[in-house]
Amino acid sequence: MGYYIKVEPNVKVYVEDLNPEGKKTIVFLHGWPGNHNLFEYQFDQLPKYGYRCIGIDTRGFGDSDKPYDGYDYDRLSDDVRCVIEALNLRDFTLAGHSTGGAMAIRYMARHKGYGVSKLVLISAAAPSLIKRKNFPYGLDREEVVKIINGTYNDRPKMLRDFGDIFFFKYISEPFSQWFFNLGLQAAGWSTAAIANTWLGEEKLFSDLETIRVPTLILHGIHDKVVLFELAEIQNQCIRNSKLVPFKYSGHGVFYDQKEKFNEELMRFVEE
Repeated sequence: MGYYIKVEPNVKVYVEDLNPEGKKTIVFLHGWPGNHNLFEYQFDQLPKYGYRCIGIDTRGFGDSDKPYDGYDYDRLSDDVRCVIEALNLRDFTLAGHSTGGAMAIRYMARHKGYGVSKLVLISAAAPSLIKRKNFPYGLDREEVVKIINGTYNDRPKMLRDFGDIFFFKYISEPFSQWFFNLGLQAAGWSTAAIANTWLGEEKLFSDLETIRVPTLILHGIHDKVVLFELAEIQNQCIRNSKLVPFKYSGHGVFYDQKEKFNEELMRFVEE
């Protein structure tokens, strides 16, 4: 089941809602530059076990509207709040991957965790994707600038190069093409705008400290996009959190070790 939910007067986001009668609800926020289909291998399985799975396409990506602005974390978390209210969700698990993880963290801080009983951070781009003054972790600023320049000059090549570092395990050429096509569904301007947030003042240090719900951190030790040390920092900053390292995963932990990923996620939701 898929439908559109209005988040601003002229902006609607696409929502995939599987097994609406499920006993437990998980809301998935995808990472850049994909859409809710990144969680295909969760949506294939989790409803079988009674879970309701809701995937939101971030504005500018997938089947959502693609306005020219509104890509700061505040607005993106407000979009999530609009979906939560429209679907009247309560006592759900919020799961965010990469930039979706950053959005989830901002949602917890800005909206005081409205409706969320548990949080799952998956290779989350927090508290800062890049190295900063007094924060010697993460990527070099120049690597993100290269992504932005690639977006404006040869977006298909940028996406192909990004796909090459996304997964740790071998992926087939057809799978690589599938992942590539997900990125192409986004608008160029939204692809660049999200990357620009990583360079700006979008930092989540204080946001992490506001999280009170049980939090599961899933992160591949071979992640070349959001380095594993960031997961360790998240674990230190969130008081009621558990870090599960994935020894054979890169940034795409939900596919690199999908069976283990699904098991850890379901176990956490049931605790």
